[in-house]
Amino acid sequence: MFATKFALLLILAYLIGSFPTGVLVGKLFYHKDIREYGSHNIGTTNTFRVLGPKAGTLVFLVDFFKGTLATCLPRIFHLGDHHLCLIFGAAAIFGHAFSIFLKFKGGKAVATTAGFLLGYNVQFFGLCACFFIPLLLITSMVSLSSLISVVLIFASSFFFHDSFLSVMSGVLVLLIWWSHRANIKRIAAGNENLVPFGLYYHLKKKRDKDQQKH
Repeated sequence: MFATKFALLLILAYLIGSFPTGVLVGKLFYHKDIREYGSHNIGTTNTFRVLGPKAGTLVFLVDFFKGTLATCLPRIFHLGDHHLCLIFGAAAIFGHAFSIFLKFKGGKAVATTAGFLLGYNVQFFGLCACFFIPLLLITSMVSLSSLISVVLIFASSFFFHDSFLSVMSGVLVLLIWWSHRANIKRIAAGNENLVPFGLYYHLKKKRDKDQQKH
């Protein structure tokens, strides 16, 4: 009975993660396939860039909370072990990155990973937010902030004395760095896309204005 319940809920967690929010929002409300514009990614950053802040916010919230919901399935259905939440969260993250609805393609799973962290451990999520938000405000790059944050998250996981969380955090390092391969190349070349705020964005904007004057 437990094995059947576990298997069915794990499939549900994957399907929740697979829900292609960015694609559906673009097609239903803007008559655009987000995969054909910008960075061609289905996530929050490209949606903000292509469809605007309202669409970007909606995509972020849905992608975030689908990670939280999937992670909490063992609690909702009383499967017992708290550490099972890690497996279900991983299924949602995997679903977002390799969506069955998009021929096993998907996004970079940053928002869904954040939602998973909230669902698993609120304190750990708060610590992770303390890494990501300042980095974003300094670098003006979601990609670079994510790449640095996930390494810091992995390192800090050892202070929570939860070996399962540390293993999961290590897997996230591999997944997020792998999914950001193109971003890493753009960062190295100095032409990565920026969010319209933050220290680096304003310094670059000021530098560009000064160059135009000369």
